[in-house]
Amino acid sequence: MCGLCRVYKGVERVIRMSDRRGVDELKALGAGRPAPEPVAALYRQAFQQFGARALWSRTPSARPTIGQALVVAESLRREGDMSSRPLAVEIEEACRAAL
Repeated sequence: MCGLCRVYKGVERVIRMSDRRGVDELKALGAGRPAPEPVAALYRQAFQQFGARALWSRTPSARPTIGQALVVAESLRREGDMSSRPLAVEIEEACRAAL
């Protein structure tokens, strides 16, 4: 687990229980909103670890938005294997916390 991810582990259970917004709603809310550094770091990590395998149809952004980070998380779930799923969950939870 990366150091940035630990920041969100403390609120993980609260977020899961209280935030019932769907991913599509979160993407709409996060469109155009710059991703905070912890989210951007997870976004870059996704491209470093899984770019060729799961994100082959995506181009990394120098300044990702929260919406872009959620699209990457969705791609990790759909196109990636089981090893990419924990990072997808971390990205989604970090985005929920940022919104």
